Amino acid sequence: MSERLLLGLLGANIGKSLAPALHEDAAAAVGMIGHYHLMDVDGPRPRTLPELFAAVRTAGFAGVNVTFPFKEAVIPLLDAVAPEAAEIGAVNTVVFDPAGRSTGHNTDRSGFRAAFIAAFGADAVRGKPVLQLGAGGAGRAVAFALRDLGVSALRLYDRDAERARNLCADLGGNCEVLHAPEPAAATAAGIVNATPVGMLGHGGLPMTPAVVQPHHVVADVIYTPLETEFLKAAKAKGARTMGGAGMCIHQAVGAFELFSGHTPDLARLQRTFIEACARRGIDR
Repeated sequence: MSERLLLGLLGANIGKSLAPALHEDAAAAVGMIGHYHLMDVDGPRPRTLPELFAAVRTAGFAGVNVTFPFKEAVIPLLDAVAPEAAEIGAVNTVVFDPAGRSTGHNTDRSGFRAAFIAAFGADAVRGKPVLQLGAGGAGRAVAFALRDLGVSALRLYDRDAERARNLCADLGGNCEVLHAPEPAAATAAGIVNATPVGMLGHGGLPMTPAVVQPHHVVADVIYTPLETEFLKAAKAKGARTMGGAGMCIHQAVGAFELFSGHTPDLARLQRTFIEACARRGIDR
């Protein structure tokens, strides 16, 4: 009999998530039966994060992914946090051992880093300043990934200035907190949106695209839609752009490996992602 793998996602506004398709297909590819459940705190029966977390532990889940707005809030609920996730200060993957003990991990950092290299090359921002929008759970992982990619300085804007200052302090230098993002764009090599602004259910633009220039590389962590209005505007200005699809796929590779002990096939997951987008009506 095939081994069953019970997984899920905790978050808000997650009805369009492609995580079930990715993880259930990855399980099938290694001979397991995967069941991946979306647990939305904004659903018909609203639940709090502690309630949902207690429920998945009791139900015997092998693990859960964690998304907006809980990547930092989940940490106090955990029994342990892996060193990289502790450094980042955010968790997107929780693994339960057979005794129900929980350990938090972060695969967003490696996921963004791998996607960025695939889109722009390993040296696109090495030794250059980058403007980042957002210092929340996803923003923390992206900031550390940009540090891995060798940026000379991170110019960080968040509507919550204290949150931005805390992230800069954790990065340990070469980070500047901005009062507004637009003035820093001219001398930046890249611009990264790590906020939910532009996602389905969170309409709008994270900053004015009028300051985007052709020399910029512009990335967004959002994949619903695949190409946000901000990326469309940046592309129209001549910039090279990257949506959130690559980060989603690469972080799923790392998460599934933690859940199951098996490394999924990247090319297969990419095909599954495209097919799932078509089925769910997620397009550009």
